[in-house]
Amino acid sequence: MTGQLPLALRWPAHQRLDAFVPGANGVAIELLRDAAATHSGPWLYLAGAHGSGRTHLLIASCAAADAAGRSAQYLPLANLRDDRATAIRAFGGSALLAIDDVDAIAGDDKAEHALFDLYNRCRAEGATLLFAALAPPAQIGIGLPDLVSRLSACTQIALKPLDEAERRELLRERARSRGIELDDAVIDWLFAREKRDPASLIAVLDRIDSASLAAQRRVTVPFLRGLLSE
Repeated sequence: MTGQLPLALRWPAHQRLDAFVPGANGVAIELLRDAAATHSGPWLYLAGAHGSGRTHLLIASCAAADAAGRSAQYLPLANLRDDRATAIRAFGGSALLAIDDVDAIAGDDKAEHALFDLYNRCRAEGATLLFAALAPPAQIGIGLPDLVSRLSACTQIALKPLDEAERRELLRERARSRGIELDDAVIDWLFAREKRDPASLIAVLDRIDSASLAAQRRVTVPFLRGLLSE
């Protein structure tokens, strides 16, 4: 996998900063807008658990940079199966670089040194770097002290999870954007039986959308009961 997404897959339409339900993360959104829009924007490090929206925000920032006329690339380190160091060293050449899953290279000495070198190269070239990981730099197991120091020098953002009301609104709005109206009974039923993190909710919505289109059925509790019990 290369550092830049293939053209057909770049910046999916549903992954935009405007489409992200901010909850308590409004300041993070504004910082990402600044980073995407100008070379003088801040370098950011997003820390958040799985399902917190880290990947959405990085890809959305790349899309925002592209819309502002700036080149952008996204590199998901957890998706790289082989020589991560080589992939990191080949990464670059764009105005905005977003690096996801930094914790995936913890303990990989060559990859850690490659990321350290990339950091310094981007600083010299005037590129903007965005990082994301499960936890702050000092807590993800990076063994190279200089890399921990560099990552810690970025503006740190601790992503806060959406509360239940915000997750319900997220699901309702995403469904509405697809032409699906979810009433309270349907959402209550889903929340009682499905995982409630945003990524899982969107995944089940994808399944519901496909099934309702195929069956030409309105989304009701009986419809869901038949679909999700399969």
